[in-house]
Amino acid sequence: MAVMTSSARPLLNRRLAEFGTTIFAEMSALAQQTGAINLGQGFPDTDGPEAVREAAVRALREGHGNQYPPGPGIPELRTAIAGHQQRRYGLAYDPDREVLVTVGATEAIAASLLALVEPGDEVVALEPYYDSYAACIAMAGGTRVPVTLRPHAGGFALDLDELRAAVTPRTRLLLLNTPHNPTGTVLSRAELAAVAELACERDLLVITDEVYEHLVFDGAEHIPLASLPGMRERTVTIGSAGKTFLFTGWKVGWITASPELVTAVRSAKQFLTYVGSGPFQYAVAEALRLPESYFDDFRADHQAKRDLLSAGLAAAGFEVFRPAGTYFVTTDIRPLGESDGFAFCRALPKRCGVVAIPNAVFYDHREEGAPFVRFAFCKQTAVLEEAVTRLKALAG
Repeated sequence: MAVMTSSARPLLNRRLAEFGTTIFAEMSALAQQTGAINLGQGFPDTDGPEAVREAAVRALREGHGNQYPPGPGIPELRTAIAGHQQRRYGLAYDPDREVLVTVGATEAIAASLLALVEPGDEVVALEPYYDSYAACIAMAGGTRVPVTLRPHAGGFALDLDELRAAVTPRTRLLLLNTPHNPTGTVLSRAELAAVAELACERDLLVITDEVYEHLVFDGAEHIPLASLPGMRERTVTIGSAGKTFLFTGWKVGWITASPELVTAVRSAKQFLTYVGSGPFQYAVAEALRLPESYFDDFRADHQAKRDLLSAGLAAAGFEVFRPAGTYFVTTDIRPLGESDGFAFCRALPKRCGVVAIPNAVFYDHREEGAPFVRFAFCKQTAVLEEAVTRLKALAG
């Protein structure tokens, strides 16, 4: 039955009016309807390490986390997160005052923006961007200011002059994602140094989404912005277990930041979910202590899958932007005689039995992203091989 109201006012508040059903839901539904291989939504089709899964089972059976865990996260996980940051990047964080566990990185982004942005503040973000960024900025009452990454030398590049020009007296913070979804760009030390200089000069806060930190290829290096001079006290660093350990349904994320920033973000987070993922927190604490060989094998496996899918897409006629990080590859459909990513992706399941995502959904400037399409390679090798075989139909 339709909901009746006494006025013509829409039910959905105006801040969220532009956000309907996500393209991920639409394309995943299309995959189910057509039996197509879903290379659109970025979720693995296998579970992560058996030892980590058994750690979750053990926690459930022993009653660890079955009731509300502590608001900031269980001490074991906060200690493991701090240890990870110290071992890998030389960043020392107090697990009691400078680490906050969240319900996935998505909540970490939402809580950080709700806590740190006032209505009217401007938030500069790299475009294309993960769709929740725009929605969370809107919920916080902020104004998003996109700085567009553009094709350059086989990848996508940040124009530092454009970034500087985007900052105004109303800018509150920069929202960065590196390794970057969907383009696969990994910001270099020189680029990050320029960002740090700008943030310090203009007294900006920075939120960095680093959930793909363990997926960098071809000798690329992931450098946390917080490790650069002047940035530790003004940066909220976001991490996630889902991408690194292939348990995306567990929804375990975190932030590391100064005590003042963690306190602010926790003030918003406590009124979102309060707590979550109790038993899984214990398992992720163990996962973060896996030997370095796990992370090496994880990266090598995904690099091989990247190479397999990239070669298949190139053979099918796409222009391929070989990603330096993440588990996504962006392509240009214009060599195929196409220019509308939405129409192309909606037709692709019937044309050759594969689902992809039009990058334009990640842009405010839709025309900038119109010819680009993203494929996920976080799938079993046999699935990718079958997808490559099907995509050959596009080349005739």
